[in-house]
Amino acid sequence: MTLEYDGAGFCGWQLQAGGRTVQGVLERAIGKATGTASRVAGASRTDAGVHAVGQVAHVDTASELAPEQFLKAVNHWLPKDVSVLDCREAPEGFHARFSATSKLYRYGILRSAVRRPLREARAVRVWRALDVDAMAECAALLVGEHDFSSFASEHTEARSNVRRVTRCELIEDADELHLMIEANGFLYNMVRIIAGTLLAVGRSRMTPAAFRQAIDRRSRRAAGPTAAARGLTLLRVRYAEDPRSGTFLIG
Repeated sequence: MTLEYDGAGFCGWQLQAGGRTVQGVLERAIGKATGTASRVAGASRTDAGVHAVGQVAHVDTASELAPEQFLKAVNHWLPKDVSVLDCREAPEGFHARFSATSKLYRYGILRSAVRRPLREARAVRVWRALDVDAMAECAALLVGEHDFSSFASEHTEARSNVRRVTRCELIEDADELHLMIEANGFLYNMVRIIAGTLLAVGRSRMTPAAFRQAIDRRSRRAAGPTAAARGLTLLRVRYAEDPRSGTFLIG
């Protein structure tokens, strides 16, 4: 399943006691559609407030509904802030999370001197000029395989903080600035910390030299603040053998 959701009303993807989650509402909808309780696995455990237009999830089910019927039935039971965009039978052994080869995220920055209530729901607004060249220079330094300890929450539970970033660039679109970052995996809060640190560079609160040192120091204290969740959107999850190939894809 390819999913789109507005993260504002969720406590994140993953099930948690007492919190409304994307996984929770999806599992309830599938239960209503098939008459059987099922556990869903998602490609990315997005945080509270983070959006998605290309999240991928899989479910093992004995339902005899065809994929197109399954999609319609599940969407009927889903709330308005989440939707299944595409549904396919997956090959044997496919796993939404562990079969993924990379994930692509976008962090949105809105450059505006005045409040923009609608647009700020998907971006972080800055009202002073940014040094975009310095930000782009620093973003490029992250491409490759690095230890991203400086750009991970101290609460991360990963066995290793080494990740391979294949794309990290800033794209200007009128008054918007998009940080596009793709990697074989991400640490807890990694993209938001990278975005917050790049914004510190853009605001001249951190020099490019200090940014380079932050990569090498492997300490959370060496990097900048964690940017707000609302600016982050999961665009696409890639697979070596994608069951959605030739069908509806995002990004």
